[in-house]
Amino acid sequence: MEPKEGSTVSGPALTSLTRSTTLRERALVALRTAITTGQYRPGDHLGEVEIAERLSVSRGTVREALRHLQQEGLVTAGARGMLRVSELTPTEVRELFQVREALEGLALTQIIASPHRQEAAEALRHALEKLKDAFASRADLAVRVEADLGFHLLLCELSGNSVLLRTWRALEGPMRVVIMSAADDRRDLAMSAPHHEPIADAIARGDATAAREILHTHMTSAVEQLGIG
Repeated sequence: MEPKEGSTVSGPALTSLTRSTTLRERALVALRTAITTGQYRPGDHLGEVEIAERLSVSRGTVREALRHLQQEGLVTAGARGMLRVSELTPTEVRELFQVREALEGLALTQIIASPHRQEAAEALRHALEKLKDAFASRADLAVRVEADLGFHLLLCELSGNSVLLRTWRALEGPMRVVIMSAADDRRDLAMSAPHHEPIADAIARGDATAAREILHTHMTSAVEQLGIG
């Protein structure tokens, strides 16, 4: 029997609901992390039974998590409905970076037009220090990728445009898969701090034209370095 409007759910029903939600979230986070850190590679089959056993959850819980990851673009239904880690074509990767460039270019324009331009430049330079430290300390790949994307995420956050930020975050999963799938030497070069520093410098100068040109070069180079171009 459903609770009446205005009533509260308590006791075993609430405990069961909380446990169910926690299991779904745990499965979702575990699967998303496995994909975006390269434990599952593009094209790998995602079997409900194997995943359910590994995570000690039900197949239904795994199915819900996989359905959510389909919506994020990390999982794709292949032949006979078999779910696999999404595998982007070279054309799709180039389009992904074109959309990133458009979003981040708008972020640059809005940051430079704001009265907080210098503070934004300093915040980005601080993010660059994290990126340098990640490479200098030979941190795990996942940490280096986080530092790289963290710079670009901060750029979007500093724009103050919430729709821009949400749109960029919707691309984050596929971006991680592309980066994790690239050859090590090419990937590290694309993520290196020297490729990002001119962006912060252009913001500090207030040169929107130069900033967008630098961003375009950065994105074009990234596609080439990742072995897609």
